[in-house]
Amino acid sequence: MLTRHLLKQASTCRHFLLNSKTSSPLLTKSLLFSSSSSSSESQSPTTTFVDDKVTDQYPTRTSISIDRSDLYNLPDHSHEPTSESELVKHLKGIIKFRGGPISVAEYMEEVLTNPKFGFYISRDVFGAEGDFITSPEVSQMFGEMVGVWAMCLWEQMGRPKQVNLVELGPGRGTLMADLLRGASKFKSFTESLHVHLIECSPMLQKLQHHNLKCLDEDDNGDGVEKRTISTLAGTLVSWHALLEQVPSGLPSIIIAHEFYDALPVHQFQRASRGWCEKMVDVSEDSMFRFVLSPQPSPATLYLMKRCEWAAPEEIEKLSHIEVCPKAMDLTHAIADRISCDGGGALIIDYGLNGVVSDSLQAIRKHKFINILDDPGSADLSAYVDFASIRHSAEEVSADISVHGPITQSQFLGALGINFRVESLLQNCTDEQADSLRTGYWRLVGEGEAPFWEGPDEQVPIGMGTRYLAMAIVNTKQGVPVPFQ
Repeated sequence: MLTRHLLKQASTCRHFLLNSKTSSPLLTKSLLFSSSSSSSESQSPTTTFVDDKVTDQYPTRTSISIDRSDLYNLPDHSHEPTSESELVKHLKGIIKFRGGPISVAEYMEEVLTNPKFGFYISRDVFGAEGDFITSPEVSQMFGEMVGVWAMCLWEQMGRPKQVNLVELGPGRGTLMADLLRGASKFKSFTESLHVHLIECSPMLQKLQHHNLKCLDEDDNGDGVEKRTISTLAGTLVSWHALLEQVPSGLPSIIIAHEFYDALPVHQFQRASRGWCEKMVDVSEDSMFRFVLSPQPSPATLYLMKRCEWAAPEEIEKLSHIEVCPKAMDLTHAIADRISCDGGGALIIDYGLNGVVSDSLQAIRKHKFINILDDPGSADLSAYVDFASIRHSAEEVSADISVHGPITQSQFLGALGINFRVESLLQNCTDEQADSLRTGYWRLVGEGEAPFWEGPDEQVPIGMGTRYLAMAIVNTKQGVPVPFQ
């Protein structure tokens, strides 16, 4: 069944690639069938693909994934007494100092990125041993296909000699490592790149440095900042806490994979007096609880803006609305940079192409928990409002065009993931073939894998239609692949 599905998809992709006016068929075909190592060694050792062959240097990639389709079903809240963590004490201290509740967005931001106690700051939260698994951790093919997209955009930009390749929230660096390794044969592309990783976690910065196989040049004492080089493709690598710290003046290719979903959201609930912001307070029994703001909050301005972008009937049927001011502001910054310097941005995340209601959830050890239970011990994330991203980008400049969203399955399929998996399946053992099929299904499939014969609790769940892809580009570059 899977073989027939692959052949059918491959036929579709061949037609797309041969008829695309903006992509480079030779470049795409060469990359898809070129030699390629395994994805980043940042996670536990994994299967390695060399010259389209599979070697058993390492165990297969992790087989755990999260079914996010149940994001709206809240689990039971636990009130069992526990010793308070430093983050819990910190949050209660803020509420006490303010003399009242804090917004859900502030709670979320403290939980995830507090400089001392934040969830992302002091631990590796990715992979089978972490709390969740992202697409790059599933298969090296994901990073390779994003690399194809970046090279196609670079060609549409006129092959500039210098380009900022920026990734927002790179995690372990797996996606960037797979991208650079897959593109390493295209010297004119990789030699033009300066990789900029936007990361606030010192621990993850060290992981990224290791997994990109970086070497730091010796400080010669001349006052010039030492350089860091990724030996995967000989590219310069720099780290920043904010996008604004990336030097301007050069065209940029920006990648935001599962980054927007972690930006703090404000939640509003419809009440008898209108829309009221949902807040986090401390109850008499010293537990966190939700309350409604008694008066309009500063975030109400963003709510009004979001409602203006939506049709009245879309708002009328909702009792809850989430807005993400930081997503709007970040999109403004991305669009402004692309408008001035050229280039484009690729956003891949789970979300909706419309107003998002009550989607905020917490994930700990691959399971959903209540977001107020033991803050700092679980990841918090919310659906991405792709329609809001579109409006935020388009209002920056007439030089900006937004394309998509399309499903992750459509995006990866059009870029040639079917060619890639076919090629790898020709040179592997039965066990390695099972790993490839599982990874492929998780990236492009929908629901449970029909070919699975293992334990029911381990059945691969496809993310192909749940995740969406959107591109923001300078209009001078035309319509980017594969959004034509």
